Amino acid sequence: MDFVTVSVNPVQEYDQADVTLYDVYWRPYSVPFQEPVLEKKKRKAKGRDLLNSICAGLNIIEKDYFGLIYQTPTDPRTWLELDKPVAKFFKSDPWILQFAVKFYPPEPAQLQEDITRYHLCLQVRNDILEGRLPCSFITHALLGSYLVQSELGDYDPQEMKNRAYLKDFRFAPNQTPELEDKVVDLHKSHKGQTPAEAELHYLENAKKLAMYGVDLHPAKDSEGVDILLGVCATGLLVYRDKLRINRFAWPKILKISYKRHNFYIKIRPGEFEQYESTIGFKLANHRAAKKLWKACVEHHTFFRLMTPEPVNKSGIFPRFGSKFRYSGRTMK
Repeated sequence: MDFVTVSVNPVQEYDQADVTLYDVYWRPYSVPFQEPVLEKKKRKAKGRDLLNSICAGLNIIEKDYFGLIYQTPTDPRTWLELDKPVAKFFKSDPWILQFAVKFYPPEPAQLQEDITRYHLCLQVRNDILEGRLPCSFITHALLGSYLVQSELGDYDPQEMKNRAYLKDFRFAPNQTPELEDKVVDLHKSHKGQTPAEAELHYLENAKKLAMYGVDLHPAKDSEGVDILLGVCATGLLVYRDKLRINRFAWPKILKISYKRHNFYIKIRPGEFEQYESTIGFKLANHRAAKKLWKACVEHHTFFRLMTPEPVNKSGIFPRFGSKFRYSGRTMK
């Protein structure tokens, strides 16, 4: 479960819909937002219209870091294509989507808005609770203490005599009394921090975690060994047995491609190498290979380019391969 679930019934005639969010206590609450998808031409509304409406309702200006996830029979986390009609991806009503961070900023302090950092905090917290972002005991405690400072303010020895004041907070998948005691100790040291300052400290520590912002894809290497390929702001990572065994930075990658269930990267020659090299990986099927390729294209464009590559609409020769191009804004 991500921190926002969107349920839209495009058949009903009304001008608002509710976004359900999960706060730092993991409790749901609703925020109404104006929904242009629900007009007469709502069936033709694109994903970007829906995302813009949600961000407007949440007062999020830096909306390019976010996206919408929907579930398919074969994939529980599929990103909605924002430039296509939403109705294309759903066979029935209502449309169930999740609002989530898609591009994790490597330097959260450079975000312009506190509200963006707040929602990034919630996303990171959910990544931790759902097991996508492993932490040590002390990191769980430190991050938890910043969440408490953000939500409750300074430690009050009169009102917070024991860990009972943390009973509604969720910090870790397997939360223990020992962890809560450590959170209390660390919370005492954050006296004077405003919510925005505590959230920034939270993110400054979270960004150092090895799996922060890493989108994992199961694959096999050339020898048939099970691995995980991770797409992130800096490049493509390779994991085996929970350990990172290789890293291909975006500047080193010359070309990304896929064919059937195979995924390929062409690598720039090293300092003492003469020729380019191509490395291949095997995915479960064609759909999985395309999903990985698409994630790489989007992350490379968002974090490396000043503007997205233009789509060439004309040409003498026919064009082969996928026509996908990332069309959103970039971080730079």
